[in-house]
Amino acid sequence: MKKVIEIIANISAFSGISPAQLEEVRQIAVKRGFNKGEPVFFEGDRGNGFYIVIDGLIKVFKLAPDGKEQILHVIGPGEPFGEVAVFAGRSFPANAEALADSRLLFFPRDAFVALISRNPSLALKMLAVLSMRLRQFAVQVESLSLKEVPGRLASYLLLLADEQEDPEGAVLPISKGQLASLLGTIPETLSRIFAKMAGQGLIEVSGRDIRILNRAGLEDISIQGKVPE
Repeated sequence: MKKVIEIIANISAFSGISPAQLEEVRQIAVKRGFNKGEPVFFEGDRGNGFYIVIDGLIKVFKLAPDGKEQILHVIGPGEPFGEVAVFAGRSFPANAEALADSRLLFFPRDAFVALISRNPSLALKMLAVLSMRLRQFAVQVESLSLKEVPGRLASYLLLLADEQEDPEGAVLPISKGQLASLLGTIPETLSRIFAKMAGQGLIEVSGRDIRILNRAGLEDISIQGKVPE
C-alpha cells in the first residue's frame, strides 16, 4: 500500500512542490475511511477542513425540501472537495456521501491555511484547483439551464470518454439513477434517451459500459440538444 506522502505527491494540487513542502503537507493530512452510503458531511456543517479522495467515489449533492436529490459533483481519486467552504471560512453548502467504500485524506482548515501562508507556490496551486472547479460548475449550470436532457447526456458521455482517455466509450462511475440526478432529470426520461440513442446507432449500452459508435452524432446532439427523429 502506498505511503501517504506518495499519495500526496501524485495529487495534481500538490504536483511539483518540493520534498520539504510535501512533508509539511503529509504532517497535517489525516486518513479517513468511509463505507458506501456513509455521510462525509452535511449541508450547514462547519467547514473545518477539506478532503481529497485516495480511492473510492464521493457524491456532493443538495436536498430539496421534498427530499428530491440533485447531485452537483461526483468526486473520484485525486480530486478535492469541500475546499470552497474551507477557504471562504463558511459552512459546507451541500452534503457529501460515499458512493463506494472510500479512503480520503482530510486537511484541517487552520493547519492548511497556516501551511499555504508559508508556501505561496502551494497557494497558487490551490487557486488553480478552485478555478477549475468553478469552471466545471459553470459548465454544469449552463448545461442544465440551456440544454435539453439529450444534449446534457451527450455532453456528459463525451466528457467522460475524454476523461477516461477512451474515444470509443466509457464506463459510468455512478448508477443511471444517480446520473439522472446529476443531469437534472428523472431515471425514466434518461432510460428513454439512452434507448433512443442506442436505437439510432449512436451508442451501445451494456450496464454501465457505454460504447460510442458515432462520436460525430453525439457531438451534434451535444450542440443541438436533441436526438434527431
